[in-house]
Amino acid sequence: MTNLSEKPMKILITGGAGFIGSAVVRFIIKNSPHYVINIDKLTYAANLKGLESVSYSEKYIFEKVDICNRQQLEHVFKLYQPHAVIHLAAESHVDRSIANPFTFIENNIIGTFTLLEVTRNYLNYTSKQTKENFRFIHVSTDEVYGELKSKESSFNESSCYSPSSPYSASKASSDHLVSAWYRTYGIPTIITHSSNNYGPYQHQEKLIPATITNALENKPIQIYGNGLQIRDWIYVKDTARALYFILINGRIGETYNIGANNECTNISIVQNVCSILDKFKPIQKNGIKCYKELIKFVTDRPGHDYRYAIDTSKIRQLGWEPLESLDKGLKKTIRSYFLNIRIKG
Repeated sequence: MTNLSEKPMKILITGGAGFIGSAVVRFIIKNSPHYVINIDKLTYAANLKGLESVSYSEKYIFEKVDICNRQQLEHVFKLYQPHAVIHLAAESHVDRSIANPFTFIENNIIGTFTLLEVTRNYLNYTSKQTKENFRFIHVSTDEVYGELKSKESSFNESSCYSPSSPYSASKASSDHLVSAWYRTYGIPTIITHSSNNYGPYQHQEKLIPATITNALENKPIQIYGNGLQIRDWIYVKDTARALYFILINGRIGETYNIGANNECTNISIVQNVCSILDKFKPIQKNGIKCYKELIKFVTDRPGHDYRYAIDTSKIRQLGWEPLESLDKGLKKTIRSYFLNIRIKG
């Protein structure tokens, strides 16, 4: 097998206009010799601002494609002859999955199935060299493992699946499809499970950008239940680095957890964001001294998992480490909101 990091490849990225997807596109274009074919159907969660820094690169191609549309996918594979796929396209917001689960079943399960089938057909007629070096990286979530109690050990790659929401159930289903297509058809797949991502260009429905947006607009900062739910947070650029690292160094048929060992309660994350905002832009509202006073606890959502935590020793032993601390990552994230048009500081 050739060294994948040296010879220029054409990497097909699904969902490359999304939050994590755009970070992966930026990282590969700026830090490798490889070309990127970004396919995205540009739903509400897409943010083309995250691609502005690379959109004019000769190594970047964009195609508006729905992964559920087999004809469109087959055209892209035939036209560009990719050497690898990083599959990020997915519906990912738990609240939306509770309100409208069908969209998650369609995009996360049927979409993944369609992509696997098009990939299988493509590998049947592509060159021997391309077939031997091909990689299909399926990007999933730590939520497929379900929840942990406060003192339980972190989930590892061998932990049983126990999804709680329509979102996590749809991702678990897509994981099983990827594993089956590897076992049955020999598609060279690798699965990743990432913890909660944060960083620039994230959609405002997520916790950290929602906190920043509402705070700067002097609106209530809503927190589910008592806010003591625990999540492991990772800066999105570290995830992008990890996915590229796995593409180059990962072993076919394996699963890798991606996290930064930053377990925090939701309330502590929100309070940290508020404290940083107090320094960036002190609140200007009569009778309120700091952003924390905007925090409002609301009724918890159905099936809300208490704690997520993953053991990342497997990828660390392979040679990857996260680089961004939570404090610096939050400051970079908040700073980006003042530098972008979406929120004027």
